[in-house]
Amino acid sequence: MKIGYARVSTQEQELALQLDALKEAGCEKIYQEKISGAAKTRPQLEAILEQLRTGDVVVVWKLDRLARSLRDLVALVNQIQYKGASFRSINDQIDTTSAHGKFTFHIFASLAEFERDIIRERTKAGLEAARARGRKGGRPAGLSKKAQHTAMLAERLYLERELSVSEICDQLSISKGTLYNYLRHQGVTIGKRA
Repeated sequence: MKIGYARVSTQEQELALQLDALKEAGCEKIYQEKISGAAKTRPQLEAILEQLRTGDVVVVWKLDRLARSLRDLVALVNQIQYKGASFRSINDQIDTTSAHGKFTFHIFASLAEFERDIIRERTKAGLEAARARGRKGGRPAGLSKKAQHTAMLAERLYLERELSVSEICDQLSISKGTLYNYLRHQGVTIGKRA
């Protein structure tokens, strides 16, 4: 069975062009969503992946309707193929039901892997160059001026013993973990109040 997937990023955008193309491509079922491609969950796409059977073909109008990055695209198509199904993009002329389409897709997968390796190598080289110049990565040590002020208030309230730890956190709008970090920063022995 041919299963279509149409997606636009906002409620204002229209799906008509994609839906017409998917119907013309022979899709028997069409799932549609108005949701960003960056969204962690896309319920309609997940529904397609759950119900896929061997021999099914997932059809999209363009590759960017399925995934925002080459890496995500490769992962999704691999998921589709793992279920014994195939993938087709109408505008990009990729069809993994044919040998040529599988070859094209494998080139995409290789490019995605190559891109990840290059990024990893550049990051590693950049960190090594920074270390050679005496730079360290990560956040600067210490607290910002605002955090220093909050830490002083936290210390005073903690040592006054008039408020519980939860009440101090509520008053300063910080978590318990942050309160304890501030107290340690101020040199306060936690658990012993003056």
